[in-house]
Amino acid sequence: MRTVVAKFGGTSLASAGQFRKIREIIDSDPDRRFIVASAPGKRFPEDIKVTDLLLRCYDAAAAGRDFEPDLALVQARYQDIISELGLDFSLEADIMALRERLRTDPQRDYAASRGEYLNARILAAYLGFTFVDPEWCVCFDENGALDAALTRRTMGAALRPLNRAVIAGFYGADMSGRIHTLARGGSDVTGSLAAAAIHADLYENWTDVSGLLAADPHIVENPKPVRYISYRELRTLSYMGASVLHTDAVNPVSDLSIPINIRNTDCPQDPGTMIVRKLPTGETKYPIIGVAGRVGMSVIQVEKVMVSDESGFTAVMLDMLKNRQLPFEQCLTGIDTVTLVIRSDLLAPCKEELLSEIHRTLRPDYVGLKENLSMIAVIGEKGTDVCDSNVRVLQALTHAGIPISTINQGAGKLNLLVGVPEEKYKDAIRSIYATIDEAM
Repeated sequence: MRTVVAKFGGTSLASAGQFRKIREIIDSDPDRRFIVASAPGKRFPEDIKVTDLLLRCYDAAAAGRDFEPDLALVQARYQDIISELGLDFSLEADIMALRERLRTDPQRDYAASRGEYLNARILAAYLGFTFVDPEWCVCFDENGALDAALTRRTMGAALRPLNRAVIAGFYGADMSGRIHTLARGGSDVTGSLAAAAIHADLYENWTDVSGLLAADPHIVENPKPVRYISYRELRTLSYMGASVLHTDAVNPVSDLSIPINIRNTDCPQDPGTMIVRKLPTGETKYPIIGVAGRVGMSVIQVEKVMVSDESGFTAVMLDMLKNRQLPFEQCLTGIDTVTLVIRSDLLAPCKEELLSEIHRTLRPDYVGLKENLSMIAVIGEKGTDVCDSNVRVLQALTHAGIPISTINQGAGKLNLLVGVPEEKYKDAIRSIYATIDEAM
């Protein structure tokens, strides 16, 4: 028997109707033995996610205000699901325990984690599966950092004896029992850790879209779906803004070559996107699989004649960023120049101080700052091996009258990174997509 780990997101678990869809999906394939549950998401656009309600409870409790109205909303959301599913099941004791913690010892991560905990308990009861609390097996250190190696061992020990189980996503605990949460979207990571721990044959990530798209559908009308994508391509797409899967969910399964399948709970007949290390035999590998980008970038350009001959020049610049805990997106070097691409919101608090230190310490011939830029990644394992692909992308931007501020292609040739003015961002995405669409 194959083993499939299936993670269901917040929209997939937002209501009793969604629970029924999930049951049909699970019943349709007996290999779906381990289920990871998120907290209830929005049922309609104006709705509030349960996690946000729980954080409102925490904020009120920490400030000494009344949290009961928001806690009542949380309890009502879950009771609606239980009642509509006709379950003989109660969360009264769990709600009482949460209320007591909020009154006596409010902790943000503990409050936030209860959304997944309570939803997973309901789903386990509905499916007749064993409930697994990640407090027992998702391990953090005392500083709140995930211990992936220990988690893999403890989660494997917890899950392997079980035939079928529901695991709450998003959180775990340290050795003292204190709850810690992952970043928002962290249930993706829990699913990946579970798949790695039991050496699953497949990790399914069920959400509200039928896989990854080759471009942002808010910018490009009806972009094509991506059928296959590599782990490396996915990480780049996710980092550049494609938010279907948490970026940290890739590593645990990619180390074991476990494929990830992005599926749509509302359209289970759609095949979705397969994330793999190697393309299956007979499938077409397109040179470019997508385009994505990020706005809100700044570029610092430092010029000094023959800077490439001056030992340690770039290292000194990077130390200036390190001392300010200021990450950079790209570092481009030339014979006479060093160019840094940095997120504008992170640069803003220390911009003037950093520029002054560069002048004072390095005595450059010129220091320039460009703001309100966007960075666009044209992604494909083989795309940048094909000279024609790069040429067509740059020609498309030129023909559209879009100025290019930076160009970067790393030695790994995974993507072509292009900087354009922020006000031209959407036009650039559309122009590039029109070009790569012809080759897909």
